Amino acid sequence: MTVLVVDDERDVELLFRQRFRKELRAGIIDLAFAFSGEEAIEYLERTSADIVLVLSDINMPGMNGLELLRKLKERLPQLPVYMVTAYEGDFHSRAIELGADGYFNKPIDFDDLKRRILLLARVE
Repeated sequence: MTVLVVDDERDVELLFRQRFRKELRAGIIDLAFAFSGEEAIEYLERTSADIVLVLSDINMPGMNGLELLRKLKERLPQLPVYMVTAYEGDFHSRAIELGADGYFNKPIDFDDLKRRILLLARVE
């Protein structure tokens, strides 16, 4: 099972790989990364069968996270999408209106994220 992380900041990949080191080594989850909304759409068009969650930043250049969310919910409505933001405001309510299944504030609580991923995958 794979979690697709979408963020324009490339250092996010290293952070996620460090925080999920044990789960990656054990083969419990796999992580895929897209560094733009457009790249995420392309990735999902190539392979979406094993994706259990998309975790997307909201504030990205080009296609922002809310636009990506809208497109994902049109194409793959059953795919859980969680939004991530460092900003306060009406992003949360807008994301929920567009179909987000949840959201995280930055900095991400990785213990909570791991718990949610394992619940999605029905792994105890």
